[in-house]
Amino acid sequence: MNDGITPVLQMIGLSKSFPGVQALDAVDFDVRAGEIHALVGENGAGKSTLIKILGGALQPDQGEIVLRGEKTVFHNPREALDTGIATINQELMLIPQLSVAENILLGRLPQGQFGRVDWDSLQDHAREALSTLGVKLDPDTLVESLSVAQQQATEIARALSRQADIIIMDEPTSALAEQEVDHLLETVSKLREQDKAVIFITHKLDEVFRVADRITVLRDGQKIGTLVASDTSPAEVVTMMVGRSVDSLFAKEESEIGEPVLEVRNLTRKGAFYDVSLTLHRGEILGLAGLIGAGRTDLVRALFGVDTLDSGELWVNGKRVERLTPERLIEAGVGLAPEDRKRDGLVLGMTVSDNLALVALRSLTRWGLRNRAREQKVATEQFSDLSIQAPSLATEVMTLSGGNQQKVVIGKWLANQPRILVLDEPTRGIDIGAKAEVHAIMQRLAKGGVAILLVSSELIEIMNVSDRILVMYEGRVTGEFTHGEATEEKIMASATGHAPVAFSAQRDGKQGEDD
Repeated sequence: MNDGITPVLQMIGLSKSFPGVQALDAVDFDVRAGEIHALVGENGAGKSTLIKILGGALQPDQGEIVLRGEKTVFHNPREALDTGIATINQELMLIPQLSVAENILLGRLPQGQFGRVDWDSLQDHAREALSTLGVKLDPDTLVESLSVAQQQATEIARALSRQADIIIMDEPTSALAEQEVDHLLETVSKLREQDKAVIFITHKLDEVFRVADRITVLRDGQKIGTLVASDTSPAEVVTMMVGRSVDSLFAKEESEIGEPVLEVRNLTRKGAFYDVSLTLHRGEILGLAGLIGAGRTDLVRALFGVDTLDSGELWVNGKRVERLTPERLIEAGVGLAPEDRKRDGLVLGMTVSDNLALVALRSLTRWGLRNRAREQKVATEQFSDLSIQAPSLATEVMTLSGGNQQKVVIGKWLANQPRILVLDEPTRGIDIGAKAEVHAIMQRLAKGGVAILLVSSELIEIMNVSDRILVMYEGRVTGEFTHGEATEEKIMASATGHAPVAFSAQRDGKQGEDD
């Protein structure tokens, strides 16, 4: 039985370099049984390299791993798994067409007479692993029919079925809705109760402080420090991660608010949102807050002509837009950076240059022929202006970090010189430094006169950068606050249907003609 103080796993003086990059520089890290140890840092800090070494996918140049008091070398992932170390990756390693039970015991299906699969034993083993987590799932259910949170639970159950006592979780909540995050964090806490050692990697510091016992911060391949979670604060962790204070990262900059450029009048899409009105001004950042399912993304999709409306009007620069389509909105000077950048915002197999020129392509062609020189010029300007970190414009965009992919999504719209930019969850899944860069880009654009509609699930983000904030609940706008008025309590009251007073969503703009 571990004493709760002696580490079950130690990584001592680990160093690893790649051509031109020192990924890890003499890093120490340890985790104890019955502990959740968070590993945090910006993209490129060395987190992925560290866990790949621990998982046997990479070997260190220097340093050693001590497992249960003995020096250990992992030559491949199978050796790490056989010693009780299981890694649950951000991209889940499940086979959708197989059942939950088959995935949990994949490669170890129990055999009965004549070498056939013992289906009863398979079911029993799967149920035992799931019950250990307190998860109610039918072992016969196909994985492809599960929610992402249920698939995460299946991955964890598979690790437990292998008797893993050290579990690495890499960005486990990146694709989860808020309710699913709560359930997963409860599951992680249960692993602590079962004396498992959990290495928890995430960009979301609120999750770190909900479950972690200790926090280790990496920056530029070096260990900056290890803190007891209860003795520190998110601000201190952020400062260690980026080397400067939170205030300097997320300071609100004032911009000159001009005339209305976007007016939404009584928009309704049945089943999604009802009677929504808002006004967005030149140089303004208008935040749109609300819980998952409040109708925010449905609204911006309809604003951009992706989904049809049942009623209502949209006015851009004083002119009503008839028959909303993405093409008409783009022509009117509107851009949309969608919630899922990989699925809807980028062509992952194409280069950075091709993605940056994508929206402006029509204006860059002549007689139907692409002008490569003009495309390259536009892409080079955005590449430089947004400080996109990539080896070159010829790099495939799928290889970039989340923050740099998001810059490419924004950059492709800026190449078209929009007057209105809708950003749906622009900092989801990116690290704190990249968030600060995206915030700085938004504020720079607003200063230049671009009107920005920002949809975000992060209250701190909404409150930090928005000039005004609208809140949605069950498809309706239920609150409006200026930058100075907004508090977390007020926003959450409106987001849960407990706003104390009625208000006008047109406070700073002209009313619709039918009001």
